[in-house]
Amino acid sequence: MISIVRADMSDFRELANIGKQSFIESHGHSASALIIENYVNEKYSFDTIIDELENEINIYYKILYNGHIAGYSKIILNSSHPNIATPFVTKLERLYLLKDFYQLKVGLELFKYNLNFSQINNQNGMWLYVWKENDRAINFYTKNGFKIIGSYDFKISENHFNPNHQMLLIY
Repeated sequence: MISIVRADMSDFRELANIGKQSFIESHGHSASALIIENYVNEKYSFDTIIDELENEINIYYKILYNGHIAGYSKIILNSSHPNIATPFVTKLERLYLLKDFYQLKVGLELFKYNLNFSQINNQNGMWLYVWKENDRAINFYTKNGFKIIGSYDFKISENHFNPNHQMLLIY
């Protein structure tokens, strides 16, 4: 059974831990172990996640499979970008799923939930960044209608950047 619920302050530990684990699983080989460790310890610290949850622009949803948290998403409504002429677009900032749940299609369910939420909140599209070497994610988003519209250098450390695609889905 799948359920999707809005995350709140009580979820900060789970969100931080899943963020770290998921990032390492998908990006862990993109830089040295030390650079990745420093990045996840900063970006997915309890304090960072608490700060993000306190900011009302960040909307977190967690997905549970048979009562176990499988992953989470973070979206931001009305997140314009210079590369996107369309107004009222949602940024899909994170769609993280633990590896053990990949084959269960729960990531697709979480994506559809966010897409629907975006649409009922009068958004005209959704955009995101995805690492150019994350073929699994690129294929997922392409299958769901996203198009590559640009590129972005995602900062991992002061001296390391991962090349990303910027992708867009217009409704």
